Amino acid sequence: MKKVVKFGGSSLSGAEQFEKVREIILSDKDRRYVVPSAPGKRDKKDSKVTDLLYEAYGLASEDRDFSEVFKKIEDRYNGIISGLGLKISLDKEFNTIRENFLKKCGEDYAASRGEYLNGILLAEYLQYTFVDAAEVIFFNEDGTFDSTKTYKVLHDRLEGIERAVIPGFYGSYADGRIKTFSRGGSDITGSIVARSAKADVYENWTDVSGFFVADPRIITDPETIEMITYTELRELAYMGASVLHEDAIFPVRREGIPINIRNTNRPKDKGSWIVQSTGQKSKFTITGIAGKKGFCSVNIEKDKMNSEVGFGRRVLQAFEDNEISFEHMPSGIDTMTIIVHQDEFIEKEQSVVSELNRLTHPDSIDIESDLALIAVVGRGMKSSKGTSGRIFSALAHANVNVKMIDQGSSELNIIIGVKNEDFENAIRAIYNIFVLARL
Repeated sequence: MKKVVKFGGSSLSGAEQFEKVREIILSDKDRRYVVPSAPGKRDKKDSKVTDLLYEAYGLASEDRDFSEVFKKIEDRYNGIISGLGLKISLDKEFNTIRENFLKKCGEDYAASRGEYLNGILLAEYLQYTFVDAAEVIFFNEDGTFDSTKTYKVLHDRLEGIERAVIPGFYGSYADGRIKTFSRGGSDITGSIVARSAKADVYENWTDVSGFFVADPRIITDPETIEMITYTELRELAYMGASVLHEDAIFPVRREGIPINIRNTNRPKDKGSWIVQSTGQKSKFTITGIAGKKGFCSVNIEKDKMNSEVGFGRRVLQAFEDNEISFEHMPSGIDTMTIIVHQDEFIEKEQSVVSELNRLTHPDSIDIESDLALIAVVGRGMKSSKGTSGRIFSALAHANVNVKMIDQGSSELNIIIGVKNEDFENAIRAIYNIFVLARL
């Protein structure tokens, strides 16, 4: 078996965490390719190295003194080196980075150096081969990921290496300039490496023992999801579940490579498995609950709109012309509601209303702000009767008024709209009825 293992910033925040990571890797000979993040916070008052790099480069780009902030970065890595007793110096790398900052090399270059330096240290500590991600992960000139070139070059490189460390988060353009993924992109790198290496498993090690059924900031000690499909994960990640970068599933999904979310501080926990498909029933009717605040609804009413050809297209055109994407579009015979992000819509509100009037000649337009959307997701809902009824019953008992409901034909998820102020109560009510009551 061949495994790719990715370790997050909290897993590599200091020498003590490095020791845990080494023990995990060496405890399983199948863990052959390692993808590290930059050092994260050691405690609540600490700073992530990536944040320090952004800060230092921000000062450098304004021709201001960044030496004090840069010294903090050097101290973090030198502290790891001394804590592990390594005989390696990063002084040459620090000098190069400092010179490139003065040359205003770009924010992506600056941000990527956290993973780059951590990769060098981890490779030295494990005695693995270091492979610079800039040499094997590529982007097109428009900033999109160049999958064809990357998978070929990375596959060919790893073919001749038994064990390697490949830093996460970044790659390069054809001319060698550094380009990063979005924040949290080391998850994506791990997925890319897993596909290129034709791995059997992609292990993603972090500071939690997998996915929770609901946000632990809202639900005290929530249940862990033992197994979740790629599709379910996409639904939950889009609505705010953030253990894994939502784009990390695409490279492995095509190859059917499962992802195992594990806890570096509790390595014996089995964690959560993310798979392409499964015949195993979930522990509860639902797999998970996630949601976000900050939406508004635009409700358009017009008699016999259902018989007016092209009405829906003209409604959406008003939003498209104002460069506003929509989240959901529940409708009735004489009504159509468009759910949008409030912060995107508010400045263009009157422009959209004017265009809706011009294009559709509605009887009325009603706008409601300060809404939250909650996704109730689960493959088990398809075979369970009365799921929607139980949700509404739970919300009614919690005195939560439902403003909107939207359910796709796949029966995989139900989207519920409530007022922002009812968001947490709604999450608790749904969790209680499906998990605590075990329905």
